[in-house]
Amino acid sequence: MDLICSFVKWSGIRVLESELKDLKLRGVPFRVITTSYMGVTEPKALDFLINQCGAQVRVNYDSSTTRLHAKAWMFFRNTGFDTGYVGSSNLSKAAQLEGLEWNVRVSRNQAGSVLGKFEATFDTYWESPHFEEYVPDRDREKLEQALEISSLSRSTVNTTFFDITPHPHQLGILQDLHAERIINDRHRNLVVAATGTGKTVVAALDYRNLAGTSRPRLLFVAHREEILRQAMATYRAVLKSTDFGELFVGGETPRRGDHVFASVQSLSRSFNNWPADHFDIVVIDEFHHGAARTYRSIFDYFKPKELLALTATPERTDGINIAQEFFDGRYASEIRLWDALEAQLLVPFHYFGVNDGTDLSQIRFVRGDYDVRQLENVYTSNDSRVRIILKELEDKVENSAKMKAIGFCVSVSHAQFMSQRFNAAGLKSAWVATGISREERVRAIADLNAGRINCIFTVDMFNEGVDIPSVDTLLMLRPTQSATVFLQQLGRGLRHAVGKSVLTVLDFVGLQNQEFRFDTKLRAMTGLTRKRLLNAVEEGFPFLPPGTQIVFDRVVQEAVLKNVKQQIGRTVPQLLAEIQEIAGDRSPLELTMREYMDSSMRPLSAIYGGRASRSYKTIKSSPSWLQLQRWAAGDTTNVANSPAVMRAQVLTHVDDPERMSAYLSIADPHGRVPDQNDPYLWMLYYSLWPSGRVGGIEEGIRLIREKGELHKELQQLFDVLRNETRVVPEQLSGHAGSTVLKSHAKYKREEVLAAMGMGWKRKQTPGSFVEGVAWMEEHQTEALFITLNKSSNHFSPETMYKDYALNDSMFHWESQNRTSVESNAGQRYVNQRSNGVSIVLFVRETKDSENGTQAFTCVGNADYISHSGAKPMQVLWKLQRPMPAQLLSVAQAVAS
Repeated sequence: MDLICSFVKWSGIRVLESELKDLKLRGVPFRVITTSYMGVTEPKALDFLINQCGAQVRVNYDSSTTRLHAKAWMFFRNTGFDTGYVGSSNLSKAAQLEGLEWNVRVSRNQAGSVLGKFEATFDTYWESPHFEEYVPDRDREKLEQALEISSLSRSTVNTTFFDITPHPHQLGILQDLHAERIINDRHRNLVVAATGTGKTVVAALDYRNLAGTSRPRLLFVAHREEILRQAMATYRAVLKSTDFGELFVGGETPRRGDHVFASVQSLSRSFNNWPADHFDIVVIDEFHHGAARTYRSIFDYFKPKELLALTATPERTDGINIAQEFFDGRYASEIRLWDALEAQLLVPFHYFGVNDGTDLSQIRFVRGDYDVRQLENVYTSNDSRVRIILKELEDKVENSAKMKAIGFCVSVSHAQFMSQRFNAAGLKSAWVATGISREERVRAIADLNAGRINCIFTVDMFNEGVDIPSVDTLLMLRPTQSATVFLQQLGRGLRHAVGKSVLTVLDFVGLQNQEFRFDTKLRAMTGLTRKRLLNAVEEGFPFLPPGTQIVFDRVVQEAVLKNVKQQIGRTVPQLLAEIQEIAGDRSPLELTMREYMDSSMRPLSAIYGGRASRSYKTIKSSPSWLQLQRWAAGDTTNVANSPAVMRAQVLTHVDDPERMSAYLSIADPHGRVPDQNDPYLWMLYYSLWPSGRVGGIEEGIRLIREKGELHKELQQLFDVLRNETRVVPEQLSGHAGSTVLKSHAKYKREEVLAAMGMGWKRKQTPGSFVEGVAWMEEHQTEALFITLNKSSNHFSPETMYKDYALNDSMFHWESQNRTSVESNAGQRYVNQRSNGVSIVLFVRETKDSENGTQAFTCVGNADYISHSGAKPMQVLWKLQRPMPAQLLSVAQAVAS
């Protein structure tokens, strides 16, 4: 029996006491998941369940990090007729007998899929590090402290006794930082994450990872004493050390100077008292201040082994991009908006796209931006637009007279105009811009916070020194194509605040220039690919994080839909014009693929996927970057004569440096002739031609090296992929370690099979193999190919296997329908430890991607733990290496 509920009380136990005690007498396994939410759970009740009822209990001790509201029972029966009760009742007398509760009974034979989801979700929670085993003799004091804290204001919390474990989005940042240091040899790194997403916790966990068993010298820099005290408390909690760190702020000075939490003001007066290499690790918070003289001097002076800069806003109001200024334009990691929303780290938003009646189609539009002066003229001479804005506020905002809003304008004149019109309408407002004094800006912010005004109108970004959690409304009063700028504007209102349940965003959209792109900011808001975005616009965005909505009025929806379709179906002539514009005075042949992608904000699928043609005017997309470059430069040479370049799209997933170097070496016409015993040669060959060539490997080598065309293409492609990769590949263990396959790298099925000898050590070609399990006897290795989100378009009912992650190291896998324990495969699984077979899992989210068939991530070797059932078998695997955080989020989501 399984039970999950927010809290457990003795009054609820008493009602079911005899029945619960009977579970232990009958030897029935009983698992309970609960929390310290609001301090309601009673230790006596949990102790009784464990001691008298034989229950295993797991508790979330810090309910601020995991909001569990589920209440459900699951009864497993030997007959298979399992039953569940799902509803609103906790285990208390009021809920069981007296309360007005709603619960529904579901049975296996009538709602098997519902119970299947319950099982998978429960198991995922059970194995989560956020739910810890409760043992009364060991954990009673810890539970009582957690309950006391949960019943108090969060400001009184001391979390030193908690086990601090990263959330998936934080784990992703830690993995990215590790990759930057190990793979890219970058030791000055910038992390971009919205305020409230736990940047300081990430920094402390990163320090713990770097430190190991030692305590390297640390300097943590921030600009406010409150931030420093909170940061030091966080490090102490993570390190389980109540005396870690010393403050250097106000009148406090460090005595030892080994672990210093310093204000920039105090440090700037005496930082050269320490040798430049005194600190091993330097962390600088709120690094959007980095261009200021005091911050820059600290940044330039200290020479630590590792420097970590944290910011929510890499672009400042004065136009300085600190990523470009200090980190070569590169972020080590960035928390994606939808991940933060899913984790409830940010307040959900309701985004409304509203037609404002303006026509911008004839306004000058160059390199992604409208002419500011022309926009200003349209907006400041248009009172009808103001009336629409005021009406939408009345319709969409609960009480506009009490709102706290920021309006983003095109110019100072526009901000002044909007402020005047709002004041005239009875909505008190002010305007700010970089030209006004700091005192005026501070006063405006204070007035907004205090409710003395309802809105601040500003120009461009509103980041420098600004943190207004109470902002609950954003007015997008100018068109914004840049995803970065849009997300920073959106971030001004996403902070949690008392009494704030949602952020309202009103985006006033006119008829745009045909070159304007809606897809960039919509993809930034949702994380959807371009094709999925098109479906979402058509269907009204049905799959968004909890509480979040994106709503267009009819006119805007039609305009956005048309615009997104145009961007997805962008023709080659349009791409060529874009390449020529970005190249400027240079020849398009000198423009790199990375430069083009950075400037155009387009994905790789915009470049690849087309077919060669005698005339570029007759096709909608190109087969390669090399082809686009040549056509843009006026060279009509066609890559149709280079079959290898024609297939370059199939290599857009390659993400480990060793494989990139190997493929480049094989394709280099001036390099040594490839060794036909080199597995990388066969991996590249079967990637390009899954069923091989008529002329065999000799013809393949000739085509791969012909004229150096593929080599040129891969140099450009791998430059982009190398810059984007955050993978730290590691050699597999056991028999699988004899292959060149690496854990956490991405592979197409053909590459995996070729790496293990198929197509050259054994006759069957990788292209003819379509099964989800590949047993390679010569390597004593079995590869399991797993697609998490299965579509009925690609999978039959017999192959819709139930595969999901329980945590980053445990994976539930369902075998093929013909597999029983007695079968050869079943015996390999259950006797894995004794027979020494290597099991390697390859996992992907879906079958298709924007660049064709989606590659699998090699999550690495797996060890057998247990199984149940037969034909199919449900097998629980233990991964030898934790799963990458981004894939883990998807692999756990399919269970719930």
